[in-house]
Amino acid sequence: MNLWQAFKMAFKSISMKKTRSFLTMLGIIIGVASVVIMVSVVQGQNKKNMEYFEKMGDNKITVQAYSYYDNNNETSQKLYDYCLSMNDLVLGITPDAEIGNKMTVQYGAKTLAINDGDSMGMGGGMDWEKMMHVKLGSDQYGVCNNYTLAGGREMSFLDVEKTNAVCVLGSGAKEALFDYTDPVGETITINGQPFLVVGWYESMNIQYWPEMDNIIVIPYTFNRTMNNNSTISSYVVKAKSASATTEAMTKLDAYLAGLFPKNEQGWSDQGDYYVQSNNSYAQDMESQNLMQSLVLGAIAGISLLVGGIGIMNIMLVTVTERTREIGIRKAIGAERKSIITQFLIEAAVICSIGGIIGIGIGCVGTLIAGKLLLDEAMMLPGAGITVGAFLFSVVLGIIFGMYPAIKASGLQPVVALRAD
Repeated sequence: MNLWQAFKMAFKSISMKKTRSFLTMLGIIIGVASVVIMVSVVQGQNKKNMEYFEKMGDNKITVQAYSYYDNNNETSQKLYDYCLSMNDLVLGITPDAEIGNKMTVQYGAKTLAINDGDSMGMGGGMDWEKMMHVKLGSDQYGVCNNYTLAGGREMSFLDVEKTNAVCVLGSGAKEALFDYTDPVGETITINGQPFLVVGWYESMNIQYWPEMDNIIVIPYTFNRTMNNNSTISSYVVKAKSASATTEAMTKLDAYLAGLFPKNEQGWSDQGDYYVQSNNSYAQDMESQNLMQSLVLGAIAGISLLVGGIGIMNIMLVTVTERTREIGIRKAIGAERKSIITQFLIEAAVICSIGGIIGIGIGCVGTLIAGKLLLDEAMMLPGAGITVGAFLFSVVLGIIFGMYPAIKASGLQPVVALRAD
């Protein structure tokens, strides 16, 4: 018997008992659909996370440095000077601070409330997504935070040094105050103090993070007059490359350890510090998502194993039902391998049909899950997932069909012909 005849007999056997065949496939269908949906959603989430880190910018180093004995001006200057001395590794450094006082930003008839109860949704005025943030930054704020100028210029070193009243707007702040007009050269007021708009940034367009665009950046030297001279302890350092990031982090850690030496108990009475990079955050996130994919895939794979056991059970029933047929075929000279091939093909066909249906359901489920969980209009499983799930279902049919096939091929013709 050739393979084509074996496939014809397999399809004929399945079509003769449609209900039983469908119920047999059900475990495979559920298992394949579960694997496709779960792994696709995790991969979609991982992709969104990686896009977030890409937009935020790689090779960014977050530094927290806080001195117990001064208002941190000296520590800030030391850290700033040290980073500038590493010009072979570092592109720039900026404070990562925000004015926490209640503020009012005005341009013409438009007024924005910042750090007000209404602006945080407490009084029903402005919702959180529209809340603006006044940031204190250096002339390298855009470079360090991966912003791209859409118009105008960045703040200059002299602007920061001389505390010039200039600002750069994020796309959200620009739209809220100026709509579609060019804001460069216009003047806004922050708590009544005029600030000249010298530039504005393109939108970061990061989903669920509108605050990245809802910013107004002013020189950090305004910290004394507009932020009650609050301690600045957070900084962003931009390295030139991934290898430079690692080296710069090592040097920064050693430098800060010298500023804040630790005693035998492992803590410092001078201050505290912390150094971390976006690269390590991204790597940690990728590792976590990979582990999550494996765990969810394994859980969904249990359904496939249950379906495989169902395949074995139904194939054993099929062997029992077709005992006389097997006896006749062996009596006229059929070899064991042809009997095994016939039953393995039948098991593989059942699993492959179940796998195809499961992949179809998985695609629909992925679309729904992507829309509900990730707000993706069109998210489909990757080719690797679908092909892998299909091949796994076929292999599962062969594995679990092996025992019934071997049992069928081992029947003695005389015994098989006596069966009812």
